[in-house]
Formats: sequence, structure tokens, C-alpha cells
Amino acid sequence: MSTKERSLPTHRISRLGKFASLATRVAGNVISEGTKQIVQGNRPKARDLLLTPQNVSRLTDQLAHLRGAAMKLGQMLSMDAGDILEPELADILARLRSSADPMPSKQLTQVLVNALGPDWKNEFLAFNFKPVASASIGQVHQAYSDDGEKLAVKVQYPGIRQSIDSDVDNVGTLLKIVGLIPESVDYKGLLEEAKKQLHDEADYQREARFMQRYRQALENSPHFVVPKLFSRNSSQSVLAMSFIEGRSIESIEDASQHTRDFVMHALLELLFRELFEFKMVQTDPNFANYLYLEQSQQIGLLDFGATREYSERLSSGYKKAFTSVINGDEPGLNQALEQIGFFSQSILPEQRQAVLDLVHLACEPMLVDQEYDFKASGLAQRLRDAGTILSMEQDYWHTPPADALFLHRKIGGMYLLAARIGAKVNIRRLVLPYLGLHSR
Repeated sequence: MSTKERSLPTHRISRLGKFASLATRVAGNVISEGTKQIVQGNRPKARDLLLTPQNVSRLTDQLAHLRGAAMKLGQMLSMDAGDILEPELADILARLRSSADPMPSKQLTQVLVNALGPDWKNEFLAFNFKPVASASIGQVHQAYSDDGEKLAVKVQYPGIRQSIDSDVDNVGTLLKIVGLIPESVDYKGLLEEAKKQLHDEADYQREARFMQRYRQALENSPHFVVPKLFSRNSSQSVLAMSFIEGRSIESIEDASQHTRDFVMHALLELLFRELFEFKMVQTDPNFANYLYLEQSQQIGLLDFGATREYSERLSSGYKKAFTSVINGDEPGLNQALEQIGFFSQSILPEQRQAVLDLVHLACEPMLVDQEYDFKASGLAQRLRDAGTILSMEQDYWHTPPADALFLHRKIGGMYLLAARIGAKVNIRRLVLPYLGLHSR
């Protein structure tokens, strides 16, 4: 995480000014670099001029300063199961995730006063002003409650909520100008969805409700730990919860095969429970949202801002889709996908077939009654490649409903994690009970 403290621009006008000056500097750099190349006898492409190391660095620096919108749009443009990102943009976003600047103490204090009142300090035994983590719309601090319980306190960056819409539009325009969003992408629809999800994630009271619902839903599940809400220390822009100690989920790649398989089995089973039982899915597959608690052999679940509720129609649509793939019932799969909301527009037969093929690919682990080796199969990468072809070449990006897109991103993220830690799971046996089918 960056150690540079910079006061965040909180007003829309000052934030817009930041974008304007960035665009000017990038353009200036393009002209000087272009002139240099032409003098050397080269005929440079505009895109290469835009993506010089200097410009990429400027872009990263500016987007890190504006945080939320840039990171969210980046996430949405890199839906894990169908990555449409240019490598340069993927690199910028990777740097963004690790280098968001912390708020200066004075600005942080003001946020806490506004959120919890002038006596906010009385609610804590101790509060560490240095953040332990940063996210797209806030930073996390360690603190102790009145009765000495260790807390994680998420504090939202000032001005984020008011500037979501204009920030997202500005980032979209900037990325479009710089040529980092392919022509075929319906990026305006993507921008609207990014705004909607950012507004949801910026409402910490909404996140608190989902955290409590998950805690309740999983209270009898020995494999998971969900933080406890401290509502007295929380508001719409501050979220206080019990601190969960654990190691990052991807760091268990050096643990025993049994541990890796157990963790992935539990997370994939949770995904099926979310979709078919709870009908609410935490749709952000960011590895940072999971911790492994070595002592108790449990998994800590950390972030519920991206939770979405799923209708019975959508949930049963996926049940039908998975059942149809397992039974080799192509007309049934077609019907299921229509129920979910695919093929709602006029679609060419080859586009329809490309989507069906993609679903078959995603369900590949369900077709074998054995431990599926995610790393050896390269499934996460094949899904990503197929999704890229679909979104790029077949002009099909805009069709899937947002709920389906977010679910697919979660599934893709889980497959990616399974490959990363080298886990093997019999998904067929895991999913059959949720589909009302029996192993044969």
C-alpha cells in the first residue's frame, strides 16, 4: 500500500479538473513522443504513443487518487471469466490495487467526526490512525472497542458517494480516449452498472445488513467465520466489525493438498448455497475478501459490499442450466438461458452457439465424477479466452443481464483461485444435491 498521504479531492469540480489536467498532460506527451519518433524516421501508431511508460504512470497515479470509480470500472472491465482488458490497462489496475494513497490524519478525523459525532473517540478504547488496508472506496483501520475487542473499522473516502456518477463517466471517457476500451464494447451500459454497484458499495449500512444476514445464514456452518457488526461504531460511511486474524487465501498454495482441497470445496459449496439456498451472492471474487484461519481451519469472509440478491426465476434458471448440461439436454439449456435473460435481443445462430459453448465450458467440472484438477485443466484461462472472443469478435458483450454477468465473474474468480492454489474438487458430487439429482 502507498505511504504517500494526499488529501482527496472531494468536490466534483476539483475532481473533474484533475481529469482535464491529466488529459492535457497525456496529449502533450503524445505530441512530443510522436515528434521524436517521426524525426527518427518511424511512423508511430497513436495507441503506442498514448501508452508510453510515462503516460501509463500518469494514468495510474491519477486514477489511484480518484480511487473508487477507476477501480470499480476496472473490475467490471475485467470480469474474470471473460477478460476484455488490454494488457496495459490490466497492469494499471494491478498497480492501482496496491498503491491507493491513505487519507491524511486531518481528513480522516473529519470523516469520523461527520460520521460518528464529535465524541467519536469515546466509542473506542484505542484507534490506530495508520490504515492496515485500502480498498476502492475506503480504508481499513485497526481499533479496540470499549470492552477491549479488536476491531476492523472501514472508513469511506470523503466525497466518494457524491461523485460516483461523474467519476465513472470521467474514467470511462478517459479510457475510451486513451483507446483502452475496445470499440465493440457497450461501455455505456457497463458505466451505468458500475455506478449502481458503487452506490451499493458506498452504503455501509446496506453492507452491514448483508454481513448480518450472512452471519445468520452461516451460524451453523463450522467452516466459516463472518465478522460481528459493531453498530454503535458504524454509520453510512463507517463500518466497524470484529477483526479476523488469518493469512491471505492465496498464500495457502504451499499448504498440504488436503488443506487446499478442503478450502476450495468449502468455497464452491458456499457459492452453490448462495445461489440456490440463500438467493444472495457476494459477487466480488477478489482474493482479499477471504482469509484462512490456520488454528481453527476456518475461512474468514470479509467483504459484503458487492452482495446481490437473486430472484427465484434466476436461481431456478441456473438450476435448469446446470441440470441440462449434466443430462446433455441442449433444448433444456436453451430454455434455461432464456429464462435467465440471455438471448433477449435478436441474436445470430452462431452467437447463440458461442454462448452455449461458453456455458458448457464453465460446467466442464460437473461432467466428471472425480476430483477436478483446476490447475492442470487450465479451465480458468480457457474460460477467459472464450469470454474474450465472445465479447470482442461477436459483438455480444451487452446482452447478458447484470446479475448473470456478476455471477459468472464470481464463478470465474473461484476457478482462478482453485487453479492458483492447486486445488482438486469433485464439483459434480458437490452440485448434484442442489439440483435434486443423484450420483450415478
